[in-house]
Amino acid sequence: MEKYIRIVVCVLLSGLYALHPVQCYGQNESPDTPPNILFVISDDQSWPHAGIYGAKEIATPAFDRIAREGVLFNNAFAAAPQCSPNRAAILTGRNIWQLEEAGTHASNFPQKFRVFPDLLEQAGYEIGYTGKGWGPGNWKYNGWDRNPAGVEYSDQELSEKPVSSVSNLDYAANFRDFYEGRDQRRPFFFWVGTYEPHRVYEENSGVKSGKDPQNIEVPAFLPDTPEIRSDLLDYYVEIEWFDQQLGHMINLLEKNGELENTLVVVTSDNGMPFPRAKANLYEYGTHVPLAIRWPEKIGEGRIVDDLVSSIDFFPTFLDVAGADIPEQVTGRSLLPLLMSQDEEVVNKKRSTVLTGRERHTHARPENLGYPSRSIRTQDYLFIRNLKPERWPAGDPRPENRADLTAGDFKSFGRGYADIDGSPTKAWMLENRDRPAVKRLFQLAFEKRPSKELYNITKDPACLNNLAGKAEYRSVQNRLEAKLDSLLKVQNDPRAYGYDIFESYPRYSPMRNFPGFKERGEYNFDF
Repeated sequence: MEKYIRIVVCVLLSGLYALHPVQCYGQNESPDTPPNILFVISDDQSWPHAGIYGAKEIATPAFDRIAREGVLFNNAFAAAPQCSPNRAAILTGRNIWQLEEAGTHASNFPQKFRVFPDLLEQAGYEIGYTGKGWGPGNWKYNGWDRNPAGVEYSDQELSEKPVSSVSNLDYAANFRDFYEGRDQRRPFFFWVGTYEPHRVYEENSGVKSGKDPQNIEVPAFLPDTPEIRSDLLDYYVEIEWFDQQLGHMINLLEKNGELENTLVVVTSDNGMPFPRAKANLYEYGTHVPLAIRWPEKIGEGRIVDDLVSSIDFFPTFLDVAGADIPEQVTGRSLLPLLMSQDEEVVNKKRSTVLTGRERHTHARPENLGYPSRSIRTQDYLFIRNLKPERWPAGDPRPENRADLTAGDFKSFGRGYADIDGSPTKAWMLENRDRPAVKRLFQLAFEKRPSKELYNITKDPACLNNLAGKAEYRSVQNRLEAKLDSLLKVQNDPRAYGYDIFESYPRYSPMRNFPGFKERGEYNFDF
Protein backbone atom coordinates (compact mmCIF):
# COMPACT_ATOMS: atom_id res chain seq x y z
CA MET A 1 0.00 0.00 0.00
CA GLU A 2 2.85 2.36 0.87
CA LYS A 3 4.32 1.97 -2.62
CA TYR A 4 1.06 3.00 -4.30
CA ILE A 5 0.67 6.02 -2.01
CA ARG A 6 4.16 7.06 -3.02
CA ILE A 7 3.29 6.78 -6.70
CA VAL A 8 0.20 8.98 -6.25
CA VAL A 9 2.24 11.56 -4.37
CA CYS A 10 4.87 11.45 -7.09
CA VAL A 11 2.32 12.16 -9.80
CA LEU A 12 1.05 15.15 -7.85
CA LEU A 13 4.52 16.49 -7.15
CA SER A 14 5.61 16.14 -10.76
CA GLY A 15 3.38 19.06 -11.64
CA LEU A 16 5.44 21.22 -9.27
CA TYR A 17 8.71 20.28 -10.98
CA ALA A 18 11.14 23.13 -11.48
CA LEU A 19 14.71 21.95 -11.92
CA HIS A 20 14.99 18.37 -10.72
CA PRO A 21 12.88 15.28 -11.25
CA VAL A 22 10.73 13.69 -8.61
CA GLN A 23 11.62 10.08 -7.84
CA CYS A 24 8.76 7.63 -7.57
CA TYR A 25 10.76 5.22 -5.45
CA GLY A 26 12.97 5.89 -2.48
CA GLN A 27 16.73 6.18 -2.72
CA ASN A 28 18.08 2.82 -3.93
CA GLU A 29 14.64 1.27 -3.60
CA SER A 30 13.78 -0.95 -6.53
CA PRO A 31 10.24 -1.24 -7.93
CA ASP A 32 10.15 -4.98 -7.19
CA THR A 33 12.65 -6.56 -9.63
CA PRO A 34 14.50 -4.00 -11.74
CA PRO A 35 13.67 -4.55 -15.41
CA ASN A 36 16.01 -5.02 -18.30
CA ILE A 37 16.17 -1.92 -20.50
CA LEU A 38 16.43 -1.99 -24.30
CA PHE A 39 16.92 1.49 -25.73
CA VAL A 40 16.65 1.63 -29.53
CA ILE A 41 17.35 4.88 -31.32
CA SER A 42 17.19 5.61 -35.05
CA ASP A 43 19.31 8.28 -36.70
CA ASP A 44 17.37 11.17 -38.31
CA GLN A 45 13.67 10.23 -38.21
CA SER A 46 10.81 12.70 -37.76
CA TRP A 47 7.79 11.75 -35.67
CA PRO A 48 5.12 11.20 -38.35
CA HIS A 49 7.10 8.54 -40.15
CA ALA A 50 5.89 5.27 -38.67
CA GLY A 51 2.88 3.20 -39.58
CA ILE A 52 1.07 3.74 -36.30
CA TYR A 53 1.30 7.52 -36.75
CA GLY A 54 -0.60 7.16 -40.02
CA ALA A 55 2.23 7.38 -42.54
CA LYS A 56 1.51 5.60 -45.80
CA GLU A 57 3.91 3.44 -47.82
CA ILE A 58 5.98 2.71 -44.72
CA ALA A 59 5.79 -0.53 -42.73
CA THR A 60 7.01 -0.38 -39.13
CA PRO A 61 5.41 -3.43 -37.46
CA ALA A 62 7.96 -3.64 -34.63
CA PHE A 63 7.60 0.00 -33.59
CA ASP A 64 3.84 -0.28 -33.99
CA ARG A 65 3.80 -3.31 -31.71
CA ILE A 66 5.74 -1.50 -28.98
CA ALA A 67 3.24 1.36 -29.24
CA ARG A 68 0.14 -0.89 -29.25
CA GLU A 69 1.35 -2.92 -26.28
CA GLY A 70 2.61 0.10 -24.37
CA VAL A 71 2.43 3.87 -24.65
CA LEU A 72 2.64 5.92 -27.86
CA PHE A 73 3.83 9.51 -27.46
CA ASN A 74 2.55 12.20 -29.80
CA ASN A 75 4.75 14.99 -28.45
CA ALA A 76 8.29 13.73 -27.85
CA PHE A 77 11.15 16.12 -28.64
CA ALA A 78 14.88 15.91 -29.08
CA ALA A 79 16.83 18.40 -26.98
CA ALA A 80 18.70 19.38 -30.15
CA PRO A 81 18.10 18.76 -33.86
CA GLN A 82 21.52 17.12 -34.35
CA CYS A 83 23.13 13.78 -33.51
CA SER A 84 25.87 14.29 -30.93
CA PRO A 85 24.36 17.21 -28.93
CA ASN A 86 21.08 15.39 -28.47
CA ARG A 87 22.81 12.10 -27.65
CA ALA A 88 24.83 13.94 -25.00
CA ALA A 89 21.57 15.37 -23.64
CA ILE A 90 20.10 11.86 -23.50
CA LEU A 91 23.14 10.50 -21.69
CA THR A 92 23.32 13.29 -19.10
CA GLY A 93 19.70 14.35 -18.66
CA ARG A 94 20.72 17.96 -19.27
CA ASN A 95 19.97 20.49 -22.00
CA ILE A 96 22.71 21.25 -24.51
CA TRP A 97 23.51 24.69 -23.04
CA GLN A 98 24.38 22.90 -19.78
CA LEU A 99 26.94 20.58 -21.43
CA GLU A 100 29.81 22.83 -22.50
CA GLU A 101 31.64 21.20 -25.47
CA ALA A 102 29.17 18.31 -25.64
CA GLY A 103 26.41 20.79 -26.44
CA THR A 104 27.79 21.46 -29.90
CA HIS A 105 28.16 19.02 -32.78
CA ALA A 106 31.26 16.83 -33.26
CA SER A 107 33.22 18.28 -30.33
CA ASN A 108 34.27 16.47 -27.15
CA PHE A 109 32.45 15.24 -24.02
CA PRO A 110 33.64 16.57 -20.63
CA GLN A 111 33.96 13.67 -18.21
CA LYS A 112 32.60 15.71 -15.31
CA PHE A 113 29.10 15.07 -16.68
CA ARG A 114 27.83 11.79 -15.32
CA VAL A 115 26.10 9.50 -17.80
CA PHE A 116 23.28 7.11 -16.97
CA PRO A 117 24.88 3.90 -18.38
CA ASP A 118 27.68 4.26 -15.82
CA LEU A 119 25.15 4.81 -13.04
CA LEU A 120 23.10 1.80 -14.13
CA GLU A 121 26.28 -0.27 -14.13
CA GLN A 122 27.00 0.89 -10.58
CA ALA A 123 23.44 -0.11 -9.66
CA GLY A 124 24.08 -3.69 -10.80
CA TYR A 125 23.20 -3.58 -14.49
CA GLU A 126 25.26 -5.14 -17.23
CA ILE A 127 25.55 -2.57 -20.01
CA GLY A 128 26.44 -2.46 -23.68
CA TYR A 129 25.75 -0.79 -26.99
CA THR A 130 25.97 -1.43 -30.70
CA GLY A 131 26.06 0.96 -33.63
CA LYS A 132 26.07 4.66 -32.93
CA GLY A 133 26.49 5.58 -29.29
CA TRP A 134 27.56 9.13 -28.53
CA GLY A 135 28.94 10.74 -31.65
CA PRO A 136 30.22 12.12 -33.83
CA GLY A 137 32.94 13.60 -31.66
CA ASN A 138 36.06 12.78 -29.65
CA TRP A 139 35.21 11.15 -26.34
CA LYS A 140 38.81 10.00 -25.81
CA TYR A 141 40.00 13.62 -25.51
CA ASN A 142 38.49 13.96 -22.03
CA GLY A 143 39.82 10.65 -20.70
CA TRP A 144 36.85 8.35 -21.19
CA ASP A 145 37.99 4.73 -21.53
CA ARG A 146 34.91 3.84 -23.59
CA ASN A 147 32.10 5.56 -25.44
CA PRO A 148 29.75 7.21 -22.90
CA ALA A 149 26.98 4.88 -24.17
CA GLY A 150 28.75 1.86 -22.65
CA VAL A 151 30.67 -1.24 -23.71
CA GLU A 152 30.79 -1.62 -27.48
CA TYR A 153 29.54 -4.70 -29.36
CA SER A 154 30.35 -4.42 -33.05
CA ASP A 155 31.96 -7.68 -34.22
CA GLN A 156 28.97 -8.95 -36.16
CA GLU A 157 28.50 -7.69 -39.71
CA LEU A 158 25.99 -8.45 -42.44
CA SER A 159 26.76 -10.97 -45.14
CA GLU A 160 24.35 -9.16 -47.48
CA LYS A 161 22.36 -5.92 -47.39
CA PRO A 162 18.94 -5.02 -48.79
CA VAL A 163 20.27 -1.71 -50.15
CA SER A 164 23.86 -0.56 -50.48
CA SER A 165 23.44 2.49 -48.24
CA VAL A 166 22.63 0.76 -44.93
CA SER A 167 25.38 0.05 -42.42
CA ASN A 168 27.40 -3.16 -42.54
CA LEU A 169 26.71 -3.71 -38.84
CA ASP A 170 24.36 -6.54 -37.88
CA TYR A 171 22.71 -4.76 -34.96
CA ALA A 172 20.53 -7.69 -33.94
CA ALA A 173 23.45 -10.14 -33.99
CA ASN A 174 25.54 -7.81 -31.86
CA PHE A 175 22.70 -7.54 -29.37
CA ARG A 176 22.51 -11.35 -29.37
CA ASP A 177 26.24 -11.54 -28.57
CA PHE A 178 25.74 -9.23 -25.62
CA TYR A 179 22.59 -11.01 -24.49
CA GLU A 180 24.05 -14.51 -24.61
CA GLY A 181 27.35 -13.53 -23.00
CA ARG A 182 25.99 -11.47 -20.13
CA ASP A 183 25.74 -12.43 -16.46
CA GLN A 184 22.16 -13.72 -16.36
CA ARG A 185 21.86 -12.92 -12.66
CA ARG A 186 21.94 -9.21 -13.44
CA PRO A 187 19.48 -7.00 -15.32
CA PHE A 188 20.82 -5.46 -18.50
CA PHE A 189 20.77 -2.13 -20.27
CA PHE A 190 21.54 -2.17 -23.99
CA TRP A 191 21.69 0.82 -26.35
CA VAL A 192 21.02 0.13 -30.04
CA GLY A 193 21.97 3.11 -32.18
CA THR A 194 21.37 2.40 -35.85
CA TYR A 195 22.92 4.52 -38.58
CA GLU A 196 19.63 4.52 -40.46
CA PRO A 197 17.87 6.55 -41.81
CA HIS A 198 20.90 8.89 -41.85
CA ARG A 199 22.01 9.83 -45.35
CA VAL A 200 23.26 8.88 -47.88
CA TYR A 201 20.53 6.72 -49.47
CA GLU A 202 20.59 4.40 -52.44
CA GLU A 203 18.74 6.52 -54.97
CA ASN A 204 15.40 5.14 -56.18
CA SER A 205 15.54 2.28 -53.68
CA GLY A 206 12.03 3.18 -52.51
CA VAL A 207 10.51 3.04 -55.97
CA LYS A 208 12.44 -0.17 -56.76
CA SER A 209 10.99 -1.76 -53.62
CA GLY A 210 7.49 -1.25 -54.99
CA LYS A 211 6.45 1.82 -53.03
CA ASP A 212 4.03 4.18 -54.73
CA PRO A 213 5.36 7.76 -54.79
CA GLN A 214 1.83 9.09 -55.33
CA ASN A 215 0.62 7.56 -52.08
CA ILE A 216 2.71 9.61 -49.65
CA GLU A 217 2.33 13.00 -48.01
CA VAL A 218 5.08 15.49 -48.87
CA PRO A 219 5.71 17.87 -45.94
CA ALA A 220 4.42 21.32 -46.84
CA PHE A 221 7.86 22.92 -46.47
CA LEU A 222 9.17 20.84 -49.41
CA PRO A 223 8.24 21.19 -53.10
CA ASP A 224 5.98 18.41 -54.29
CA THR A 225 7.95 16.93 -57.18
CA PRO A 226 8.68 13.39 -58.44
CA GLU A 227 12.33 13.78 -57.42
CA ILE A 228 11.47 14.70 -53.84
CA ARG A 229 8.77 12.04 -53.54
CA SER A 230 11.33 9.45 -54.62
CA ASP A 231 13.84 10.81 -52.09
CA LEU A 232 11.25 10.48 -49.33
CA LEU A 233 10.61 6.86 -50.31
CA ASP A 234 14.36 6.14 -50.09
CA TYR A 235 14.23 7.57 -46.55
CA TYR A 236 11.28 5.28 -45.79
CA VAL A 237 13.26 2.21 -46.93
CA GLU A 238 15.91 2.93 -44.30
CA ILE A 239 13.33 3.46 -41.57
CA GLU A 240 11.94 0.05 -42.43
CA TRP A 241 15.42 -1.47 -42.12
CA PHE A 242 15.73 0.09 -38.66
CA ASP A 243 12.35 -1.40 -37.75
CA GLN A 244 13.37 -4.85 -38.94
CA GLN A 245 16.39 -4.78 -36.61
CA LEU A 246 14.11 -3.78 -33.75
CA GLY A 247 11.84 -6.70 -34.62
CA HIS A 248 14.70 -9.22 -34.48
CA MET A 249 15.67 -8.01 -31.00
CA ILE A 250 12.09 -8.16 -29.74
CA ASN A 251 11.82 -11.72 -31.06
CA LEU A 252 15.02 -12.75 -29.27
CA LEU A 253 13.73 -11.44 -25.95
CA GLU A 254 10.33 -13.00 -26.47
CA LYS A 255 11.82 -16.37 -27.40
CA ASN A 256 13.83 -16.37 -24.17
CA GLY A 257 10.91 -15.28 -21.97
CA GLU A 258 12.40 -11.90 -21.06
CA LEU A 259 10.31 -9.48 -23.10
CA GLU A 260 7.72 -9.01 -20.37
CA ASN A 261 10.28 -7.75 -17.86
CA THR A 262 12.09 -5.51 -20.33
CA LEU A 263 11.45 -1.80 -20.63
CA VAL A 264 11.66 -1.21 -24.39
CA VAL A 265 12.08 2.41 -25.47
CA VAL A 266 12.17 3.29 -29.18
CA THR A 267 12.84 6.80 -30.47
CA SER A 268 15.09 8.87 -32.76
CA ASP A 269 17.91 11.34 -32.14
CA ASN A 270 16.49 14.15 -34.33
CA GLY A 271 14.40 14.80 -37.38
CA MET A 272 14.60 13.81 -41.03
CA PRO A 273 17.65 14.85 -43.13
CA PHE A 274 15.83 17.24 -45.44
CA PRO A 275 15.88 21.05 -45.80
CA ARG A 276 14.14 22.89 -42.92
CA ALA A 277 14.08 19.69 -40.84
CA LYS A 278 17.29 18.24 -39.35
CA ALA A 279 19.55 20.91 -37.79
CA ASN A 280 16.55 23.24 -37.37
CA LEU A 281 14.32 23.89 -34.36
CA TYR A 282 11.14 23.50 -36.41
CA GLU A 283 8.80 20.56 -35.87
CA TYR A 284 10.41 18.23 -38.38
CA GLY A 285 13.84 18.89 -36.83
CA THR A 286 13.10 18.15 -33.18
CA HIS A 287 9.74 16.32 -32.99
CA VAL A 288 10.58 12.60 -32.89
CA PRO A 289 8.75 9.26 -32.60
CA LEU A 290 8.57 7.58 -29.20
CA ALA A 291 6.98 4.37 -27.97
CA ILE A 292 7.58 2.63 -24.62
CA ARG A 293 6.55 -0.89 -23.58
CA TRP A 294 6.84 -2.53 -20.15
CA PRO A 295 3.87 -4.85 -19.68
CA GLU A 296 4.73 -5.82 -16.10
CA LYS A 297 4.17 -2.22 -15.00
CA ILE A 298 2.39 -0.10 -17.62
CA GLY A 299 -0.85 -0.60 -19.48
CA GLU A 300 -1.13 -1.18 -23.18
CA GLY A 301 -2.74 0.77 -25.99
CA ARG A 302 -2.38 4.21 -24.43
CA ILE A 303 -1.72 7.35 -26.46
CA VAL A 304 -0.49 10.41 -24.59
CA ASP A 305 0.01 14.00 -25.72
CA ASP A 306 2.28 15.18 -22.90
CA LEU A 307 5.30 17.23 -23.95
CA VAL A 308 8.37 15.12 -23.16
CA SER A 309 12.06 15.53 -23.93
CA SER A 310 14.99 13.26 -24.59
CA ILE A 311 16.56 14.60 -21.38
CA ASP A 312 13.83 12.66 -19.56
CA PHE A 313 15.29 9.24 -20.40
CA PHE A 314 18.14 9.58 -17.88
CA PRO A 315 15.92 9.98 -14.79
CA THR A 316 13.38 7.49 -16.16
CA PHE A 317 15.96 4.71 -16.53
CA LEU A 318 17.40 5.33 -13.08
CA ASP A 319 13.91 5.55 -11.62
CA VAL A 320 12.83 2.15 -12.92
CA ALA A 321 16.15 0.71 -11.72
CA GLY A 322 15.56 2.06 -8.21
CA ALA A 323 18.81 4.04 -8.39
CA ASP A 324 19.58 7.54 -7.16
CA ILE A 325 19.07 10.42 -9.58
CA PRO A 326 21.94 12.95 -9.39
CA GLU A 327 21.36 16.61 -8.71
CA GLN A 328 22.82 17.50 -12.13
CA VAL A 329 19.72 16.24 -13.93
CA THR A 330 17.35 18.71 -15.58
CA GLY A 331 15.04 16.09 -17.12
CA ARG A 332 12.30 14.42 -15.11
CA SER A 333 11.21 10.84 -14.87
CA LEU A 334 8.47 9.62 -17.18
CA LEU A 335 7.52 6.84 -14.79
CA PRO A 336 4.50 8.64 -13.27
CA LEU A 337 3.19 9.30 -16.76
CA LEU A 338 3.82 5.71 -17.82
CA MET A 339 2.11 4.21 -14.78
CA SER A 340 -0.93 6.44 -15.06
CA GLN A 341 -3.99 5.03 -16.80
CA ASP A 342 -4.89 8.39 -18.31
CA GLU A 343 -4.57 9.39 -21.96
CA GLU A 344 -4.19 12.61 -23.92
CA VAL A 345 -2.42 15.10 -21.58
CA VAL A 346 -1.72 13.27 -18.31
CA ASN A 347 0.24 15.97 -16.47
CA LYS A 348 -1.38 19.25 -17.45
CA LYS A 349 1.13 21.29 -15.45
CA ARG A 350 3.96 20.13 -17.67
CA SER A 351 3.26 22.73 -20.30
CA THR A 352 6.54 23.35 -22.13
CA VAL A 353 9.63 21.71 -23.56
CA LEU A 354 12.86 23.47 -24.54
CA THR A 355 15.17 22.78 -27.47
CA GLY A 356 18.36 24.42 -28.71
CA ARG A 357 20.99 24.47 -31.38
CA GLU A 358 24.63 25.46 -31.62
CA ARG A 359 27.14 24.73 -34.40
CA HIS A 360 26.27 21.88 -36.77
CA THR A 361 28.86 21.43 -39.54
CA HIS A 362 31.72 23.75 -40.48
CA ALA A 363 29.42 25.85 -42.61
CA ARG A 364 30.55 29.46 -41.98
CA PRO A 365 33.75 31.49 -41.75
CA GLU A 366 35.56 31.24 -38.39
CA ASN A 367 33.79 27.90 -37.73
CA LEU A 368 30.79 29.80 -36.37
CA GLY A 369 27.46 28.19 -35.56
CA TYR A 370 23.87 29.30 -35.75
CA PRO A 371 22.79 29.51 -32.09
CA SER A 372 19.06 29.27 -31.44
CA ARG A 373 16.77 28.44 -28.54
CA SER A 374 13.09 27.50 -28.55
CA ILE A 375 10.15 26.82 -26.30
CA ARG A 376 7.28 24.56 -27.39
CA THR A 377 3.82 24.38 -25.84
CA GLN A 378 0.89 22.24 -26.92
CA ASP A 379 -0.14 24.93 -29.41
CA TYR A 380 2.84 27.17 -30.15
CA LEU A 381 6.53 27.11 -30.99
CA PHE A 382 8.62 30.20 -30.27
CA ILE A 383 12.20 30.36 -31.60
CA ARG A 384 14.87 32.93 -30.83
CA ASN A 385 17.69 33.08 -33.40
CA LEU A 386 20.59 34.66 -31.54
CA LYS A 387 22.68 35.52 -34.61
CA PRO A 388 20.14 36.37 -37.34
CA GLU A 389 22.84 38.04 -39.44
CA ARG A 390 24.27 34.57 -40.19
CA TRP A 391 23.02 32.07 -42.76
CA PRO A 392 21.02 29.44 -40.83
CA ALA A 393 21.76 26.64 -43.30
CA GLY A 394 25.40 27.65 -43.71
CA ASP A 395 26.95 30.15 -46.08
CA PRO A 396 26.14 29.95 -49.80
CA ARG A 397 28.80 28.53 -52.09
CA PRO A 398 31.36 31.28 -52.73
CA GLU A 399 31.66 32.50 -56.29
CA ASN A 400 34.77 33.81 -58.05
CA ARG A 401 37.08 33.52 -55.04
CA ALA A 402 40.58 34.06 -56.44
CA ASP A 403 42.21 32.45 -53.40
CA LEU A 404 40.45 29.12 -53.90
CA THR A 405 42.03 26.30 -55.86
CA ALA A 406 39.78 23.91 -57.77
CA GLY A 407 40.06 21.40 -54.93
CA ASP A 408 39.19 24.01 -52.30
CA PHE A 409 36.21 25.19 -54.29
CA LYS A 410 34.94 21.63 -54.58
CA SER A 411 35.14 21.28 -50.79
CA PHE A 412 32.28 23.76 -50.45
CA GLY A 413 30.01 21.44 -52.42
CA ARG A 414 26.74 23.19 -53.11
CA GLY A 415 27.08 25.46 -50.08
CA TYR A 416 24.49 25.67 -47.30
CA ALA A 417 26.43 22.85 -45.65
CA ASP A 418 24.17 22.51 -42.61
CA ILE A 419 21.69 20.80 -44.95
CA ASP A 420 22.74 17.25 -45.78
CA GLY A 421 23.53 16.64 -49.42
CA SER A 422 20.59 14.96 -51.14
CA PRO A 423 18.48 14.85 -54.30
CA THR A 424 16.00 17.13 -52.52
CA LYS A 425 18.65 19.74 -51.70
CA ALA A 426 20.06 19.59 -55.23
CA TRP A 427 16.64 19.99 -56.81
CA MET A 428 15.77 22.99 -54.64
CA LEU A 429 19.08 24.69 -55.42
CA GLU A 430 18.70 24.13 -59.14
CA ASN A 431 15.08 25.32 -59.20
CA ARG A 432 15.20 28.07 -56.59
CA ASP A 433 13.95 30.77 -58.98
CA ARG A 434 10.76 28.99 -59.99
CA PRO A 435 7.73 30.90 -58.66
CA ALA A 436 6.34 27.79 -56.94
CA VAL A 437 9.68 27.04 -55.25
CA LYS A 438 11.03 30.48 -54.38
CA ARG A 439 9.33 30.91 -51.00
CA LEU A 440 10.11 27.35 -49.86
CA PHE A 441 13.73 27.87 -50.86
CA GLN A 442 13.87 31.11 -48.88
CA LEU A 443 12.39 29.47 -45.79
CA ALA A 444 14.89 26.59 -45.85
CA PHE A 445 18.09 28.26 -47.08
CA GLU A 446 18.02 32.02 -46.53
CA LYS A 447 18.39 34.26 -43.48
CA ARG A 448 15.73 34.38 -40.78
CA PRO A 449 14.45 36.98 -38.33
CA SER A 450 15.59 36.96 -34.72
CA LYS A 451 12.15 35.83 -33.52
CA GLU A 452 9.78 33.24 -34.92
CA LEU A 453 6.38 32.12 -33.64
CA TYR A 454 4.25 29.34 -35.11
CA ASN A 455 0.79 28.03 -34.33
CA ILE A 456 1.55 24.33 -34.42
CA THR A 457 -2.06 23.20 -34.38
CA LYS A 458 -2.75 25.12 -37.59
CA ASP A 459 0.72 25.17 -39.13
CA PRO A 460 2.79 22.09 -38.19
CA ALA A 461 5.08 22.73 -41.18
CA CYS A 462 6.09 26.06 -39.58
CA LEU A 463 5.53 28.15 -42.70
CA ASN A 464 3.77 31.24 -41.33
CA ASN A 465 5.77 33.28 -38.84
CA LEU A 466 3.42 35.05 -36.43
CA ALA A 467 6.10 36.92 -34.47
CA GLY A 468 5.40 40.63 -34.29
CA LYS A 469 1.74 40.33 -35.25
CA ALA A 470 -0.49 42.33 -32.92
CA GLU A 471 -3.02 39.55 -32.37
CA TYR A 472 -0.25 37.22 -31.12
CA ARG A 473 1.63 39.75 -29.00
CA SER A 474 0.48 38.33 -25.66
CA VAL A 475 1.37 34.78 -26.68
CA GLN A 476 4.79 35.86 -27.89
CA ASN A 477 5.53 37.93 -24.80
CA ARG A 478 4.53 35.08 -22.49
CA LEU A 479 6.68 32.51 -24.29
CA GLU A 480 9.65 34.87 -24.60
CA ALA A 481 9.55 35.63 -20.88
CA LYS A 482 9.30 31.97 -19.90
CA LEU A 483 12.11 30.96 -22.26
CA ASP A 484 14.37 33.70 -20.89
CA SER A 485 13.59 32.74 -17.30
CA LEU A 486 14.26 29.02 -17.79
CA LEU A 487 17.50 29.60 -19.70
CA LYS A 488 18.82 31.82 -16.94
CA VAL A 489 17.84 29.34 -14.24
CA GLN A 490 19.67 26.65 -16.22
CA ASN A 491 22.74 28.92 -16.62
CA ASP A 492 22.77 29.04 -20.39
CA PRO A 493 25.88 31.11 -21.28
CA ARG A 494 23.95 32.60 -24.20
CA ALA A 495 21.35 33.98 -21.79
CA TYR A 496 24.10 36.05 -20.20
CA GLY A 497 25.71 37.20 -23.46
CA TYR A 498 28.63 34.73 -23.57
CA ASP A 499 29.59 33.16 -26.90
CA ILE A 500 31.74 30.39 -25.40
CA PHE A 501 30.21 27.78 -27.72
CA GLU A 502 31.97 29.40 -30.69
CA SER A 503 35.37 28.50 -29.22
CA TYR A 504 34.80 24.76 -28.88
CA PRO A 505 36.70 22.43 -31.22
CA ARG A 506 35.29 20.43 -34.08
CA TYR A 507 36.79 16.99 -34.76
CA SER A 508 34.87 16.25 -37.96
CA PRO A 509 36.16 17.61 -41.31
CA MET A 510 36.63 21.35 -41.83
CA ARG A 511 36.16 23.39 -45.01
CA ASN A 512 38.38 26.11 -46.42
CA PHE A 513 36.29 28.99 -45.14
CA PRO A 514 38.12 32.19 -44.16
CA GLY A 515 39.29 32.50 -40.58
CA PHE A 516 39.72 29.78 -37.97
CA LYS A 517 39.63 26.26 -39.38
CA GLU A 518 41.95 24.14 -37.25
CA ARG A 519 40.39 20.72 -36.81
CA GLY A 520 40.29 19.55 -33.21
CA GLU A 521 41.58 22.87 -31.80
CA TYR A 522 39.99 25.47 -29.54
CA ASN A 523 39.44 28.90 -31.03
CA PHE A 524 40.66 30.82 -28.01
CA ASP A 525 40.97 34.01 -30.03
CA PHE A 526 37.26 34.23 -30.72
